[in-house]
Amino acid sequence: QYQGLAGRSTNEVLQLYSAHGQQQKLQRSSVLTQLHGAIKKRLQQDLKSLHSFALELSKNFQRQSKTYLYQVLTAVQGIQLQNEAMQMFQIKAVDLEQSLQEVTERYEKEKQRRRALHNSLVELRGNIRVHCRIRPLLPFDTAAGHSISQDRQRNFSEKVAYAIDDETVLVKCNRPGHASINKTFQFDRVYSASESQDTVFADVAPLLTSLLDGYNVCIMAYGQTGSGKTYTMLGPQLEENFAFSTEDESELGIIPRATQEVFRLISEKPPGSYWVEVSVVEVYNNEIFDLLSKDSYGKAFGVKRDVVTTREGKSNVPLLTHETVENACEFLHLVNKGIQLRVRHPTLVHAHSSRSHLVVTLTITAIVSGDNSGASWEDEQTRGLLKEVSCTFPQKMRDNKSTSSSGASSPAQLEATEKLKQVKTRLQLVDLAGSECVGMSGVTGAALRETSFINRSLSALADVLGAIAEQRSHVPYRNSKLTHLLQDSVGGDAKLLVMLCISPDQKYLTESMQSLGFGTRARQVQRGQVKKKNFPGQSKAK
Repeated sequence: QYQGLAGRSTNEVLQLYSAHGQQQKLQRSSVLTQLHGAIKKRLQQDLKSLHSFALELSKNFQRQSKTYLYQVLTAVQGIQLQNEAMQMFQIKAVDLEQSLQEVTERYEKEKQRRRALHNSLVELRGNIRVHCRIRPLLPFDTAAGHSISQDRQRNFSEKVAYAIDDETVLVKCNRPGHASINKTFQFDRVYSASESQDTVFADVAPLLTSLLDGYNVCIMAYGQTGSGKTYTMLGPQLEENFAFSTEDESELGIIPRATQEVFRLISEKPPGSYWVEVSVVEVYNNEIFDLLSKDSYGKAFGVKRDVVTTREGKSNVPLLTHETVENACEFLHLVNKGIQLRVRHPTLVHAHSSRSHLVVTLTITAIVSGDNSGASWEDEQTRGLLKEVSCTFPQKMRDNKSTSSSGASSPAQLEATEKLKQVKTRLQLVDLAGSECVGMSGVTGAALRETSFINRSLSALADVLGAIAEQRSHVPYRNSKLTHLLQDSVGGDAKLLVMLCISPDQKYLTESMQSLGFGTRARQVQRGQVKKKNFPGQSKAK
């Protein structure tokens, strides 16, 4: 093509180039037109497909929306129905709660009424109140007993005693070679392992009011060694001297709490109308020791005493030390001093096993009119005279001296003083030594002899209760110094409460069953109505 340009003029060449350029432009324009048409056609097809897809998607969305909307509406209706049902249930629940509360209140009232009637029946019959406390499983339950037979070690710390309600003990008897049976025991009150010292004392406290109503009261703890008797009666003890700790008031036992309650009750009476004396003795190897006696240097040490029966048939310990106390702190100080002299010996069951019976006695003395006329404490002259005379009564009356003060200023006062007399009531708080199985405790030598005396004295106590229950003409109080000392309390001259303490552990099953059997027999004893002392200004209905 370029060769054909040779020999041609410039204008011709330019014309040829221009024509060629136009031809190329036409060709390019034709190609672009074709390409634009194809793209347009393709876009139209795509738009049509997209429109069809959008229509289909819209239709699907509408169908699914209707379905979901129907489901939502159905769910909302279901929720509304559930809400209505829930409201109805709530209304019914409130009604049931109110009904339950009413039934519970009626049940509690009926239970209190039944208990009051039962207590009245106990009063009339002179029955012994028996409460049972089940202690929790303790670390030494698994640490002790390495000399126990293999059969008893199988269920080493299995719990077999339960408080199924506040009056019933259930014991699962799973003895090797015997069929498994459950036994139940009924008592006036049963405490589970979780119940506190406060709960225990709350049921004991009403008895203390009887002291100022003119009745003697005795509370004793009974059970095998290591069952929690001393804890129940005194509270936790200090390791260094075995005195009970008063730091945590919630852990205090019956003895310190009872003393606080007695002094609280006395504080509500006219000043000088009552005073309190305390004695602390232990019965060790069938001998009585005075734990408040002092030597010539004023140091406390246990002096052996004897118990006798007076002409009136009452038990008495001549020369026994009685300390006058004015408040609970003084009392606790004296009792702690006495407790530190109490005999203890470690055994395989209990590292601090008490080897003696502890008897703490509060003697409450009231000054009353001797002419039985019921002199009123509200009389100002009488009250003033009592306040004056009461300052001299505790020591002078014990020494059998004249009750009138050398400072009596008129014959009327002297005559009134001569008409005054003492009325005494006693609160005996007894922490019995624990019954022992020699095979369990592993004691030998002197400790074995102590165990023999402990078990014999507890057997004598059971014999006395058996004789009273059978109304025998002779009750063997003198078979043991313990029963001779407690003759008045056990024999019917006091309101008596026995606090059974048992361990829930399988390996103590035999001992627990023995304690529960003792409590059952004690509860059946009818001693006749307890005698009441005549206190001033009291109605005979008490």
